[in-house]
Amino acid sequence: MPENALELHPQALEDALAGYSWYLGHNEVAADRFLAELERAIQLILEGPERWPVHLHGTRRLVLMKFPYSIVYRVSKSVVIIYAFAHAKKRPEYWRGRLGADPPVL
Repeated sequence: MPENALELHPQALEDALAGYSWYLGHNEVAADRFLAELERAIQLILEGPERWPVHLHGTRRLVLMKFPYSIVYRVSKSVVIIYAFAHAKKRPEYWRGRLGADPPVL
């Protein structure tokens, strides 16, 4: 089965970079592990995007096991659109405005 294409919302990329920068400022090994965990999670999503449960506003969410983040995304045809690398301690649904007019995919 072919893998899905990936699109990152620009602010999702900012989320990931902010997390990486925070870990880098505290521990370089943890920062590298954070990036590796994001890469692993993205690969899992691309391989089977419907494995994770429907979340809010027609999104799906994969919760990272080793870091307080989740990946919020939608699947549209063969494209996975990541809207947020959401930190568990941030205001809930802070990423909601990023969804735009994309129809929810259930």
